[in-house]
Amino acid sequence: MKYTVKQLADLAGVTPRTLHYYDQIGLLRPTWLGDNGYRYYTEESVLRLQQIMFYRELDFSLNEIQAILDEPEFDLLEALQSHKRLLQQRLGRLSELIQTIDRTVLHLQGAKTMETNKLFEGFDEARQEQYEQEIAQRYGDKELNESRRRWGSYSAQEKERIQAEGVEIYRELAARLDQDPASAEVQQIIARWHDHIRYFYEPTREIIMGLAEMYASNPDFIAVYQRFHPDLPEFLRRAILHYCRSLPAHPQLDETLAQILGDDSP
Repeated sequence: MKYTVKQLADLAGVTPRTLHYYDQIGLLRPTWLGDNGYRYYTEESVLRLQQIMFYRELDFSLNEIQAILDEPEFDLLEALQSHKRLLQQRLGRLSELIQTIDRTVLHLQGAKTMETNKLFEGFDEARQEQYEQEIAQRYGDKELNESRRRWGSYSAQEKERIQAEGVEIYRELAARLDQDPASAEVQQIIARWHDHIRYFYEPTREIIMGLAEMYASNPDFIAVYQRFHPDLPEFLRRAILHYCRSLPAHPQLDETLAQILGDDSP
């Protein structure tokens, strides 16, 4: 079998532009170019694209995927078994999240009272550690080590209080979705959110901006904040980015912030 770009794109559910980009960066080259200039792919290309999509589903970057697939000792069958194990783990966690959403809906409808800690079921400490690792990869180990040190120093009662405080902050934000994210009232709540983050580490302005983007782009964070309201992740992102304007000046970040908020402005 041979496939054109369009045929392979339709088969995999991706866009032709994606395949062109993968070709451009050397991640998925066509098997050959026809005399007509068309790219053609074979079954080997189809299997490689499947691997790329599996690894993307598991949150690997394109650079990481290329390094893995280009390893001389890469074993396709072993990789598939690994994907299966990881996806089964994710399936179990997503099942927990779905159950939590169902309980939250009943709670909001008044059909069932829900304890505060139940709002975060499926978003356990093991998953939190994964996000800490992500922050460490982006910004270094300093914040990761500080987070672990501070969290480990709290008693069980203190941890419960901190978690409840966080839930209350997000509830208050969800109740103000009709307001401008830059309004004084919303920004006061975001300032409390900033102080709340300090229970874990002292966040730099760069980290705060990174958290804002992660809250609205990472599927697991989105699932958590949508338990309060479907529109909360994006509202939270914009409110935090506006809050960054009140922090000490940083020319490079100020320019990035102006570009982002310029695009987001109504």
